[in-house]
Amino acid sequence: MGDLAELRILSLRLDGVVWVKREIGSIGQSFKNLGILDMLPIRQEEVGRLIAVGDIHGCSAALESLIEAIDPSPDDVIVTLGDYVDRGPDTPGVLDRLIALRRRCRLVPLLGNHDQVMLAAIFGKIAPKLWMDMDGDKTVEAYGSIRDIPPGHTDFLSACELCVETDSHIFMHACYDPDLALEKQSIEDLLWKSLRDEIPEPHMSGKRAIVGHTSQKNGKVLDAGHIVCIDTFCCGGGWLTAMDVYSGELWQANRDGGLKQKRIER
Repeated sequence: MGDLAELRILSLRLDGVVWVKREIGSIGQSFKNLGILDMLPIRQEEVGRLIAVGDIHGCSAALESLIEAIDPSPDDVIVTLGDYVDRGPDTPGVLDRLIALRRRCRLVPLLGNHDQVMLAAIFGKIAPKLWMDMDGDKTVEAYGSIRDIPPGHTDFLSACELCVETDSHIFMHACYDPDLALEKQSIEDLLWKSLRDEIPEPHMSGKRAIVGHTSQKNGKVLDAGHIVCIDTFCCGGGWLTAMDVYSGELWQANRDGGLKQKRIER
């Protein structure tokens, strides 16, 4: 049981949708006319577990196994770190399961760079080929065509947040600038920056960061102390990871739904 006095969410909105502008030879480098709102306080005097889930990438069987193993209650908060789409075989099933999960717990879905590019392609902000170049073809195949993607799925992605802050942790898809407050972070850092470029210094807030995006091909969580990456490469033969950020308990499932469970040593 964790005591969470306040959950703060960083949102970005433009006409109800999160947009990306991509220039030739540059992904996620140029963003215009985007407004980041203030951090929004959502008060919860007491919650159950606070659980983060790494990059799912169309692996619905793995997600289903994790949900069953976690068995969330209405008091639990589950933060999904984005990249629900592309690469894996069943993006529609992933989004259906996440939408249904909202009926069982407090779900806080964050936006990933793949989700952002999918939205941009669907709503005509970039050429669909640019999405296909990022393994969007697997998503389109799963739906049948772009026109077959239901509004409920694009609505879910459009409502995803950029960053979550609790009393002890910060959550985002990719990374952060250690010297900037969360509401001043760039979209490039939050959604696109790889930990392979560098491990950032601790954030100025002193809070521990939980991120995805930089896939750990060995299937193991990257724990650098002040930042933890739980993208453990499920779509490529690794694991989908969920972590209770208070207890350190891990749940991991492979893309076929096979489950293992262990605890991170602190």
